[in-house]
Amino acid sequence: MGMVGGGRGAFIGGVHRIAAAIDQQIELVCGAFSSDPEKSRLSGEDFYLPADRVYGSYEEMILREKELPEGERMDFISIVTPNHVHFGPAKLALENGFHVVCDKPLAFSVDEARQLVDLVEKSGLVFALTHNYTGYPMVKQARAMIREGKLGKIRKVVVEYPQGWLANAKEETDNKQASWRTDPSKSGLGGAMGDIGTHAENLAEYVTNLKITEVCADLTAFVEGRRLDDDANILLHFEGGAKGVLHCSQIAVGEENGLNIRVWGETGGLEWHQQEPNTLIYKRHEQPAIHYRTGVGELDPAAVAAQRVPPPGHPEGYLEAFANIYKNFAATVRARMEGREPTDIESDFPTVYDGLRGMRFVEVVVENSRSGEKWSRL
Repeated sequence: MGMVGGGRGAFIGGVHRIAAAIDQQIELVCGAFSSDPEKSRLSGEDFYLPADRVYGSYEEMILREKELPEGERMDFISIVTPNHVHFGPAKLALENGFHVVCDKPLAFSVDEARQLVDLVEKSGLVFALTHNYTGYPMVKQARAMIREGKLGKIRKVVVEYPQGWLANAKEETDNKQASWRTDPSKSGLGGAMGDIGTHAENLAEYVTNLKITEVCADLTAFVEGRRLDDDANILLHFEGGAKGVLHCSQIAVGEENGLNIRVWGETGGLEWHQQEPNTLIYKRHEQPAIHYRTGVGELDPAAVAAQRVPPPGHPEGYLEAFANIYKNFAATVRARMEGREPTDIESDFPTVYDGLRGMRFVEVVVENSRSGEKWSRL
């Protein structure tokens, strides 16, 4: 793996490096860790990389790594930069034969996202997007149960992602994370909507295996002077007739990372909370609820494959869910190298197409909220 971004002082870079290393399938061999060449060099020292594999720009890294013999050069890049620096390295990597892992969102705009989809289709390379919440074992169990018809026809979906960390104007301090996330030139069209709302959208579509078809959105910037939304309330229509609600907020005082989803069908319901990730609640009409637990009893093979820590009861969380995306991505790349098709479990990770869905979702939600129209098609 070669990394773009994620140098000294970066939060998400460390998350990606830990996640990629958990299964010992991926080795960090090079990087362009900052737009500042000196900071990139110092970061490379932090990670004990040889000086000649630490680069001053992603362009230099991709082009010089391409010149190395196969087996010595990097196999893929991991992009962990702010939103506005996703497209450039992803495009150049695909054009030069490298697979890509990219932090969400896919790009800065829908147009950029579509260009990346085209490049992936033309090149046949593997592209993973780190919507990491799909990596939890109980999320995979919920998806499998809905596919098996355990809930009957889906009627209603409620997905929420409340946070409280931007309840005041943190971007006016020296908080780097708040600064770029609330800056339209770096974040894109959406604030909370683009940062965490797309996680909620992706989780809802992944778990139900239903696409959102229409939205009715109300976006607000509650903090005075803030240029992007910090709260969103959206009604959803899904294919097949299901209705839903998506709420995300970064001004919900006291909330941490409260992502959760509830799904109801004709014969049952499911409930999962990210802050209690080892538990999935299965609800049935006039019967006691069943609590599925990670590592306990008979679970779907995809859920079992996502488990790591025996015996049951040891919590598996954010880093392990991230690692499951890297593990499956690595297995898919290896399958390609071996000339075989990856299995369904190996290819179970968000792709460039999920990225385009997310970009389009943000675009339509923002346009709908501004327009005053009741419903907009996705």
